Amino acid sequence: MTTWTNVRPALIVTAGQETVLAPLPDDTGVINVWEITRMALSSLLANKMRSILTMLGVIIGVASVVALMAVGNGASAEITGQVEAIGTNVLTIIPGSLSNRTPGASVAAQTLTLEDANAVAALNLPVTGVAPQMGAPASVVAAAADKNANVVGVTPAYQTVNALALTQGSFLTEDQVRSVAPVVVLGSNLAQDLFGSGEAVGQTVRIKNQTLRVIGVLTPKGGGAFGSVDDRAFVPISVAQQRLFGGRTPDGKSYQVSAITLAAQNSEDLPAIQQRVTALLRDRHQAKADGSADDFSIMNQASFLSTLSTITTLLTVFLAAIAGISLLVGGIGIMNIMLVSVTERTKEIGLRKAVGAREQDILWQFIVEALVISLTGGLIGLVLGVGLALLVSLTGLLTAAITLDAVLLALGFSLMVGLFFGIYPARRAARLNPIDALRYE
Repeated sequence: MTTWTNVRPALIVTAGQETVLAPLPDDTGVINVWEITRMALSSLLANKMRSILTMLGVIIGVASVVALMAVGNGASAEITGQVEAIGTNVLTIIPGSLSNRTPGASVAAQTLTLEDANAVAALNLPVTGVAPQMGAPASVVAAAADKNANVVGVTPAYQTVNALALTQGSFLTEDQVRSVAPVVVLGSNLAQDLFGSGEAVGQTVRIKNQTLRVIGVLTPKGGGAFGSVDDRAFVPISVAQQRLFGGRTPDGKSYQVSAITLAAQNSEDLPAIQQRVTALLRDRHQAKADGSADDFSIMNQASFLSTLSTITTLLTVFLAAIAGISLLVGGIGIMNIMLVSVTERTKEIGLRKAVGAREQDILWQFIVEALVISLTGGLIGLVLGVGLALLVSLTGLLTAAITLDAVLLALGFSLMVGLFFGIYPARRAARLNPIDALRYE
């Protein structure tokens, strides 16, 4: 049953007589969203090719945003995962001050000694171990292959501090360090490069004309702040200092080391441990208490991970912002086509307004058309973006991470673009004078 409110009578004049018909309803309230959507879809389907070309900018924009954010998130997760595999409770002491180091300055061990490492160990701090290191790049030569790698002299504590596991053989022992035993432990990648799928343990390699027997192969570990253990060769630190690289201190009483690594038992103790070690080394090296003359630096793995996460997040956002520019270009394309559509359908608009269509009906019809174009383009772009991300994952380089946030951001932004760039053409269509529109040629 229709309630007639705010109605106008329809007047028909026949044979000199006026006949008043039943009043026509004037629905000034609810907009029929479904009817407007149906008309918008009909208009778009009537010009399929133009609609597809209009969507193209949105499709490319959404696909780029989704794919780049997925790749960026995957790369970030890969990098942080490798760093976390080393452990976020690790401190690494290196020679030289980072704040005073000039570009290109050497990082060779000059200020840290084996006695410094022994002094740190003597503090009896709540750490799992103190591991001095001495190493340099060198060629590792096997019977059928050779490979340039970082050869690092270490102590047994290095395995504990860095949580290393072995797939074959065993790690270095204290007896081997004391006796300067000619043995070596290979990282997983290095063992693969030198011996392929064959057995590495028991084989021999040559480093700087020294023949060393392989006693172990590490389980793949991943990288950290100072590279990956998978690509390194580990020898007793005494072998590195006495047979491979030298490095006695100027007074001849000790040996230099290139780094000292220690791992806290509890990551919450890391700041206090770092402060205590810093004070000890300043005292041993007769440096100022304010740190202005420090000849060493302490690298905190947790701080490094935090900085790295910030950098990778900013990079991902930057890539997504660049991809988002194509969405703006797509929005301009939507506005351009909608303006053309308004011009082409001027008579239709005039006719609709002449038979009772209101400005808001015309306005919403064109806005819905713009939203349908942007949403459809966004959905197609989403499928393409997910496909591109999966292709990247199939390459094995990294696992692209498609997140709900990236999907909602891309689709939401595409809708905002459609709405923003569709309002002006819609308002222009809604404000057309019906008489002028009917006269338009």
